[in-house]
Amino acid sequence: MKKYNQLRDKLLAAYRSNRQHMLQQLRLQRAQLHLTIKKDYRHELYRKSIHLSSLWIPALIYFASQEIATAIFSIIFIGDALLEYGNYKKWKWARRTFGMLFFKTLRNKERIRTQFQVSGSMYVLAAAIICTTLFSQPIAMIAMTVMLISDTCAALFGKAFGTRKLYKNKSLEGTAAFFLSALLINMLYEPIYHFTYAGVIASALATAAEMFEDKTGLDDNLSIPLVIGIVLTFIG
Repeated sequence: MKKYNQLRDKLLAAYRSNRQHMLQQLRLQRAQLHLTIKKDYRHELYRKSIHLSSLWIPALIYFASQEIATAIFSIIFIGDALLEYGNYKKWKWARRTFGMLFFKTLRNKERIRTQFQVSGSMYVLAAAIICTTLFSQPIAMIAMTVMLISDTCAALFGKAFGTRKLYKNKSLEGTAAFFLSALLINMLYEPIYHFTYAGVIASALATAAEMFEDKTGLDDNLSIPLVIGIVLTFIG
C-alpha cells in the first residue's frame, strides 16, 4: 500500500507539473499571437497613413490647372520609376533613398521580390495622370479621393473588426467600410459635383474593383479611380 501511495503521489505531481507547463505554453502562445496581431495592425496603420498623405493629389487637381497638375504628376512619376528601378538594380543612392522612403510601408512579400515590380505609389501617380487628363476636374478629384480614403477605411476596419469573410482575405466589415465611405465622399463633393444615382453605382463598382483585384489583374490604386471616373463621366 505504501508503494502504491508513493506511485500515486508521483503520478499526481507529474500531472500537475505537466498541466502547469502546458498552461504556461498556452499563455505564451496567446501573448505572442496578440503581439503579432497588434504589430501587424500598427504596420497597416503606418502604411495607410502614408497612403492618406497623398491627399495632396486631389488638392493639387483643384488648385492647379490641368496642364500644371499633369506635368507635376508626370515628373514625380518618372522620378519614382527611376528610384524603384535603381533600387532593384541595387544602385547605392537609390537603395538608400528607397529604404528611407518606402521600406517601412512594404509588406513582407513585397520585400522579397526577385523580379522588378512597381510599388503602389507608381499606380497612384499613374491614376492621377490618367484621371487629370481624361476626366473633368471634379470627377478626377472624387476618383482620387475615394481611392485614397475608402481603400484606407477598408483595410483598417477589416483588420480591426473583420470577422465575416466575403472573398479570400476581404471581410464584410472592410467591404462595407469602403462602400459607405465612398458614398459619403461623393455626397461631400456636392458643392462642386451634383450627387446622383451615378455616385451610388460608381461606389458599388469601385467596391467590387477593390474586392476582386486579383481577378481583374489591375492594382486597385489604379482600377478604383478609373471605375469612379468612367461611371461618373458616362452616367453622371
